Amino acid sequence: MTTATEVHPTAAHTVAEAIQTRRSIRKFVQEPMNQDDLHEILRLASLAPSAWNAQTWRFAVVQSQDVKAKLQEAAYGQAQIGNAPAVIVVYSDMEDTLNTVDEIAHPGMGEQGLEYIRNTFNNVFGGQDVAQRGQWGLSQANIAFGFLMLAARSLGYDTVPMLGFNPQAVRDLLGLPEHVQFAGLLPVGKRAEDGFPHHRHSVERITKFY
Repeated sequence: MTTATEVHPTAAHTVAEAIQTRRSIRKFVQEPMNQDDLHEILRLASLAPSAWNAQTWRFAVVQSQDVKAKLQEAAYGQAQIGNAPAVIVVYSDMEDTLNTVDEIAHPGMGEQGLEYIRNTFNNVFGGQDVAQRGQWGLSQANIAFGFLMLAARSLGYDTVPMLGFNPQAVRDLLGLPEHVQFAGLLPVGKRAEDGFPHHRHSVERITKFY
């Protein structure tokens, strides 16, 4: 597997190319994921930014046919779940983040920086309930979800982001804690269809300049 300092030798697209060639694909080539590529996609996604380096995102990778079939049921039978060689469940675990806050302080910040992070998280989130701070954690995980799609496309893989599923059924299936919140499901594989070309608003339609 590649290390954190290596550039993937078979990267298919630049960032701009990955954005422009990304499509929502629901039919995939029926072949297993290359596990080194899968690991690299996850590593790249894990480099997403987050406030205070909180890194609230977590990934559950489903490749077992049996588990995928049950996940498909939880996603109201949507065929792309069973059709993809891998499905990445992206969720946020803010409680785990708070319980392991010492892990997110950069070593270069020293003990003073670590104490700052501890105090900040306690002051900001200590008075919130689980659902409130969970929403903040989810906003961070959504950033990683976007990175995940571009990382996959940069290595020549395709995805389709999914929000249509029963969250409680997914928690039960994967044995996840009740407090976790989901950014989405992401089937991943090589495209077996072209998908629709982009149909987007113009920059002028969606932007105000000041």
